[in-house]
Amino acid sequence: MFMGEYNHTIDAKGRLIIPSKFRELLGTEFVVTKGLDGCLCVYPNEEWARIIESFRDLPMISKDARKLSRFFITGAAGCELDKQGRILIPQVQRDYADLQKDVVVAGVLNRVEIWSRERWQAENTYDDMDEVAEHMAELGLRI
Repeated sequence: MFMGEYNHTIDAKGRLIIPSKFRELLGTEFVVTKGLDGCLCVYPNEEWARIIESFRDLPMISKDARKLSRFFITGAAGCELDKQGRILIPQVQRDYADLQKDVVVAGVLNRVEIWSRERWQAENTYDDMDEVAEHMAELGLRI
């Protein structure tokens, strides 16, 4: 399980250091794709295979299924760690997530999310957590 929040910088070439705790779980090769809310999502290969199977099960007659599968699958790229524990994030992904310099690398259960620090702070205010918690309880979440 991935958890925790780390502040890092991305260099001019688009390289980002992956926190060592995450590297242990990701292995040396994994997938980075566009995520919802304007971040990037990093998945271990085994988890990515599970996600791909979920998409294969969707009826392609559904316009939403086609659109969502294009979003996640065409936005994906295989990544490898270099000797310094960095990955090279493709320019198209950096543009999508607005990754300039300061980033937040966050562990969220089965994935790692990569955010521009500015977008992370804007999206994750937590001012409405009581309302969110009530809604999640309706969906069956028990804390």
